[in-house]
This record gives sequence, structure tokens and C-alpha cells, in this order.
Amino acid sequence: MSTIRSTVVSLALALAASSAALAHHSFSMFDMQATKTLTGTVKQFEWTNPHTWLWVNVTNESGAQEQWGIEGMSPNFLGRRGWSRNTLKSGDKITLDIHPLRNGEKGGTFLSVTLPDGKVMKMSGEALRAEAAKGEEAARKPY
Repeated sequence: MSTIRSTVVSLALALAASSAALAHHSFSMFDMQATKTLTGTVKQFEWTNPHTWLWVNVTNESGAQEQWGIEGMSPNFLGRRGWSRNTLKSGDKITLDIHPLRNGEKGGTFLSVTLPDGKVMKMSGEALRAEAAKGEEAARKPY
């Protein structure tokens, strides 16, 4: 009887742990159907686990400065895609595309950023998949 009980308890704990891991990786707070473009000045780029964070000052329609907090992928994920802790520096003038927060607060999740030199850096798997699909389409075209 104690073997069955310990097995049930072990399974329940494993299920609870996996639910917490899935909740951590939820994108439900972001409006994944909307894309917003922001232009502003980098205040700070945090190269931290489990997610990077970009703090950017954006001038609103009234001319006032607003601080936006943008969540990015992990340093490991970004590092394999050409990013480094120095990709975005305080004072850089950038344009970025995000999926905004559903609640309307000033935040979102990264899609891509255009650096001061015009180089576009991709953040999410979505942007990378779209670019890969373009490459596959070009590969299917006859020469």
C-alpha cells in the first residue's frame, strides 16, 4: 500500500512541477495577434537569465517620455543568434517591433530591433521562422 501511495505522490509532484514550468513559459500576457513598433532610446539592456530585459524611453504622442519594459529571450538563445550583452547600449536610438502586453501597460515581448547602424536583429522564433520560410520559398524557385 505504501508503494502505491508513494507512486501517486511522486506523480502528483511531477505533474505540479511540469505545470509550473509551462506557466513560466506562457505568452498569455502578450497580445500575440498585435504588433507594435516603438522608436526610442535604450535606457538599459539586462543580459540576465532566464530572460533578457530591455528598458527603452519612448516619446509618446504628447511629447512626454515613457519608459517601456520589453522581455526578450534568454542570453543563451540570443547568443546563438549573434547577440551579445553589448548589442544594445544605453543611449542607442533604436526601433523595435513587439507583441504588446494585453493589459495596455507599457511593455511587451521582443520580435526584432533595428540598431543605430540599420542592422536588424531578430529575437523570437516567430521572426526566425518567417525568415527561414522566405529562404525555403526562394530555394523552390527555378533559376
